[in-house]
Amino acid sequence: MILVMKNGATEEDIQSVSQQIKDWGHDVTVSKGAYQTVVGIIGDKQDLSGKPLKTLSGVEKVLEVSVPYKKASRDFHPDDSIIDINGVKIGGGHKSVIAGPCSVDTYENLIGIAKSVKKAGATMLRGGAFKPRTSPYSFQGKGKEGLEMLAEARRETGLPIVTELMSEQDIDLVYQYTDVVQIGARNMQNFALLKEIGKLGKPVILKNGIASTVKEHLMSVEYVLSGGLNDVIIALRGVRSYETAMRNTLDVALVPYLQKETHLPVIVDPSHSAGRREFVSALAYAGMAVGADGAIIEVHPCPSCALSDGDQALLPEDFDYLMEKVNALHGWNQKEWKNNFGAKKTSDSFLGGK
Repeated sequence: MILVMKNGATEEDIQSVSQQIKDWGHDVTVSKGAYQTVVGIIGDKQDLSGKPLKTLSGVEKVLEVSVPYKKASRDFHPDDSIIDINGVKIGGGHKSVIAGPCSVDTYENLIGIAKSVKKAGATMLRGGAFKPRTSPYSFQGKGKEGLEMLAEARRETGLPIVTELMSEQDIDLVYQYTDVVQIGARNMQNFALLKEIGKLGKPVILKNGIASTVKEHLMSVEYVLSGGLNDVIIALRGVRSYETAMRNTLDVALVPYLQKETHLPVIVDPSHSAGRREFVSALAYAGMAVGADGAIIEVHPCPSCALSDGDQALLPEDFDYLMEKVNALHGWNQKEWKNNFGAKKTSDSFLGGK
């Protein structure tokens, strides 16, 4: 349930309403947008039956949030969330491209990749220190050594680092080094892990599961948000389907759909969707063209030498070219898509209506 405050509601009104809701035994979140303030009520709405919500000072109307992902819902937070990661912003018109190797291998490779992708325009560095692999005999990552190399790359380049967290037992170690925690497809419904990271302060990138629905993905996002963390980035990495031409099927139509449903930034992962480098750029362009807030892309100077997923890693020179096109698409998107086709616009407005 949400309370939409009047345009003229004062800070005192907002504080008074929030305190009254708390006194009734419910948690409260306050979302201050450009045009209105929304007070979200967390808890069983039945407990508020008969309470004079509409008569509270400054309240314009009371609305029920019909979707189960309350805090992720745009009803709960009408304006786009903008996440700031050490000065790098994503969401609300701010584009962010995250690039780097699938797995951290050597110091020389990592530093070289970090410098190269930064020069091309990447805003964050990705790299796996702990790797979830289908086979127990495949390379599992360098662990703490890999995290230390990522931290050194951050010192050398200033790029915030993104790395995957696989287990609750690794939380303290990973949080010691990373700026953004990535939760991969296999852990999307590891609810114990999601609840734990929701209590901590680092931004999270949450990928969809291997065969998850949008609702399941958003409910996993809700697990993180329910812990108190607001900085969650939704990542689309494709799903397993009947089609085998690509490693996974990336439905770019979900980008504007999610941006209508939720206020959180939405990015695409063309590397894991394609599984083959010759298709990575095209999927990145498609994602950016429909309004994605960014992309996460694998880059390696010698893909055949990579310790994992070399087939989908772009060469640095390919990434340079990709960034030129992505920047152009983002510029076009900001001018045209958000004005004419954006998720919060209706088809009526495009067709000449109001």
